[in-house]
Parts: sequence; structure tokens; C-alpha cells
Amino acid sequence: MDIIGEASELLIRIKEYRPLIHHITNYVTMNDCANAVLAIGGSPIMAKDPSEVEEVAAMSRALVLNMGTPDNNNFRSMLLAGKKAKEMRIPVIFDPVGAGATSFRREICCKLLSDIKPDVIRGNISEIMYLAGKDRYSCGVDSNWDIDNAVGIVQGLAKGLNCVVAATGREDLVSDGSTAYIINNGHEMLSKITGAGCMTSSIVGTFCSMTEDYLTGAVGGVMVMGISGQLANACLMPNEGIGMFKVRLFDSMYNLNRDIFMREGVVYAG
Repeated sequence: MDIIGEASELLIRIKEYRPLIHHITNYVTMNDCANAVLAIGGSPIMAKDPSEVEEVAAMSRALVLNMGTPDNNNFRSMLLAGKKAKEMRIPVIFDPVGAGATSFRREICCKLLSDIKPDVIRGNISEIMYLAGKDRYSCGVDSNWDIDNAVGIVQGLAKGLNCVVAATGREDLVSDGSTAYIINNGHEMLSKITGAGCMTSSIVGTFCSMTEDYLTGAVGGVMVMGISGQLANACLMPNEGIGMFKVRLFDSMYNLNRDIFMREGVVYAG
């Protein structure tokens, strides 16, 4: 079975088992992330207080850490929950939003990478470039840069950190350090709404909760957002814009199945 077929099987398992996905995420996109996980069949929990995060992590199937709106309390919670997740052997997905933009974010990245060692890192290409030591970062959270050696950067970072790295952009790149995939799904409308990247990280976490093959899990999660974006845009009427696009996006996630995955997925080896 090819990577698209393997990823589609994970979607079937998600809908069957409804895995609990623990989030310590940002307040801008928290509701969207919860709804995205619900739409594909998972069960989100958004617990962030240090007094309960270890207990919640212990009962969950995956942990998603997103530093979009960082504060010291969340930072402490991420460390506590991340260590418990590692102890419980559940996947940790790290979304380094705005990595490198401030000294505080740089501190969080450094500490989480060294102390927690995430299983999957999902960021836009500028965030991934910063983590790879390429001395560039975005002042915002979005990136549309074309990178000549993007596949090599992603693959090298994955190998260096011994994890799966997913960089999303015009083309999405996913690697575990030895194998790399390029995903050619998506639509530019995804860049015009808040939370597309954060939702992608949550969906990646949901997919990884159903397998120990985090490369396939990351590919599947990234594909969900890309395919759903394509389908949502195709449903728009001429007078509709980003508001209805977001509604259609959730509908498209909810209606995804194996047949749609196999028909719409565009993935090739990097």
C-alpha cells in the first residue's frame, strides 16, 4: 500500500476509536483546533493549567504543543505535559509558531527540543528554517518564500533532531530524516484565514495517535488540510469569500473518507 492509502487507513481508525488529543495551544485558534479534531473524528481536550496537565496527558493518545501565544504558565505546562507524554509513550507534536521572533520564543524552542524531544515538528518553512539554523525567521507566522533546498533543510533537521519534520507552504514537505515526501494539495485560500497551520498540527497529532509510524501520521494530517482546502474552495459561490470558505473547510474535513483521499491526494517522494 502506498503512503496515501496508509494515511487513509489512519483516518478510518480515527473515526472508529475517537482518540483523546491533549492540547496546550494558543487562545487565538483554540476553538478552531478543537473543531478540526472533532471534524475528522477525534476528541480534543484543551487543558493547560500546570495542576492538571500531567493527569490529562496520561489519559490521552497524543499531545499537541503550540506556542502561538506563549506565557510562562503555558511554558511550564508544556514541559510538565511533555515529560509525562514521553513517560506514557504517546506522540508529542510541537508547533513552533513564530520561532525565532523573540528571545522568549527562542528559549521555549530550545528548552522543548532539548528536554521533551518532540516526535513531530510541524511549522511553516520560515519556522523550520530557524530551527535548522538558517538564520531567517518571519516576523509574523506565515511564510510564502520559495526555498531552493527546502527538502534538504527539512530532511536535515529531521535527521538532526531524530524526529519527523513537516514544513507547510505552497508545497508541503515531510521527512523523518531518511525518507521525504512532497505533498501537492492545498489552496491559497488557506493562507487567508487564521489557524490553518495550527489546525494542521492538531490533525497531525490526531493521525499520529493511531500509529507508531509518525511519518505516515504527519503526511496524513497535512493531507487532510490540503485536500479539505481544495474541496472547500471548489464549493464556494462567486460572491462568497473567506467566511464561507472556513465553514466549507470544516464540512470538507467532516466528510473526508478513504475514497476522497485516494482520489484527491497528490504525494510524491522528495
